[in-house]
Amino acid sequence: MSTIYEEVRIALHGIWQRRWLAIAVAWLVCMLGWLAVAMVPNSYESKARIFVQLDDVLAEQIGIGAGDRRRDIDRVRQTLTSSVNLEKVVRGTRLGDQVTTDKQMEAMVIDVGKAIKVVSQQDNLFEISAQSSGGGLSDLQNAKLAQDIVQKMIDIFREENLAGGRGEMTNTLTFMDQQLADRQKDLEAAEQKRQAFEAKNADMMPGTGSLSSRLESARSELRSVDSDLLAAQSALASIGGQLSGTPQTIAVAGAAGGARGALAQIQSDLSTARARGLTDDHPDVIALKNQIAALTRQVAAEGPHTVSGTPNPAYSSLESIKADRAASVVSLQSRKASLQGEIADLDGKQYSQPGLAAEAARINRDYDVLKEGYDKMLRDREALRLRGQVENERDGVKFEVIDPPSTPRAPIAPDRPVLLTLVLIIGLGAGGGAAFAMGQMRSTFATTGTLERATGLPVLGSISQSLTRAVRAQRLRQLKWFAGAMAGLVAVFVLLLAVEFMKRGMVA
Repeated sequence: MSTIYEEVRIALHGIWQRRWLAIAVAWLVCMLGWLAVAMVPNSYESKARIFVQLDDVLAEQIGIGAGDRRRDIDRVRQTLTSSVNLEKVVRGTRLGDQVTTDKQMEAMVIDVGKAIKVVSQQDNLFEISAQSSGGGLSDLQNAKLAQDIVQKMIDIFREENLAGGRGEMTNTLTFMDQQLADRQKDLEAAEQKRQAFEAKNADMMPGTGSLSSRLESARSELRSVDSDLLAAQSALASIGGQLSGTPQTIAVAGAAGGARGALAQIQSDLSTARARGLTDDHPDVIALKNQIAALTRQVAAEGPHTVSGTPNPAYSSLESIKADRAASVVSLQSRKASLQGEIADLDGKQYSQPGLAAEAARINRDYDVLKEGYDKMLRDREALRLRGQVENERDGVKFEVIDPPSTPRAPIAPDRPVLLTLVLIIGLGAGGGAAFAMGQMRSTFATTGTLERATGLPVLGSISQSLTRAVRAQRLRQLKWFAGAMAGLVAVFVLLLAVEFMKRGMVA
């Protein structure tokens, strides 16, 4: 620790011994640094915030949603710093006073583009900022120029949002009206051509559509009728089976007496089971058949006997259902025959006159395409007209300047007081460093300890310096001169700070 302390004392002593070199280097570095700082122009910045409201109930009802509005505003924000708009800024401010050639304008537009920023802080809030520096203008003029640039940008933003859309809407409606007029003429010509062809070939146009489309439609309908006919025939056969197993009359139990009445009852139960869909292999059906066989032998043993009964309601109901289904089958067969005749007729026309059929198909196709396009364009024109009226009469975009362009009161760059202080510190450090380096280059020893360590020999003693009164007076004068040089350096630094703050006060 004592060695470090001794080395520090030696270094400080070496610097003090060469203090005039240190103060000279400090003055030189500080003057050069302060001159460089003074040549850096002040940069002033002006900011403004604008609010854009997108909500409009009527606009939402006709399809102008907030998303469409937001996309329009994003588009304007992105194109706000385009070359065309920046050229408007240059010509609308004092930046264009010294612009005389296209090359100068291009250079100025590039510089202004770097100085302007448009930032979206929130969905509906935008901040526009602009910087101005140098250009042969004073600080007050630069501050005013930055404010003018921001104001011009706000004017362009308002113009692009509120005025630009209306002129574009008018031009679009004019273009669509012209296109509709042309489409209407083409549609009328196609309709006249179609009517003339139909009048000339009336037998070829019994229905709507081309021969091929009508033929395909008839075949599709025939396939459907075939399917329905098969289902109806199957249902009719099922009813016939049920009807064949159902007795027309029902014998009342005990009315015929003995086995005959029981046999009639069992037969009725068997018919009911078959009507429910039970097959002959079903256990219940087998049991009923065994009973019928036994009763039949018993009845045969009793001899002939007359049995009376009542009409069976199930048989009557099945008869009615059978009649309805038979009528459906006949109707479907008639429709099938009609469709087959129509298909044969269309096939004959298509194969006998293929040229007319193709011409009819082409005329119908052209007419349908033109009519569909005309109807769609007419709907789009009406929707666009309504949208234009809403945008003109009810402006869905509410534009409001929240913070007007600020007046710069202090430069944002450079931070001159900090730079001046930094130059002073660097100058003093450079002076001390130069004196220390010069001391290291001299082959002298400040203390007996360093001499002893350097030579490896013991040092017997040292002789102290003896100063006369004249030498002390001279050294005192030199100390005053050094203190004056240091005070002068600090005074220049303070003066530069005062000038800087005075200039800022003049701008404010």
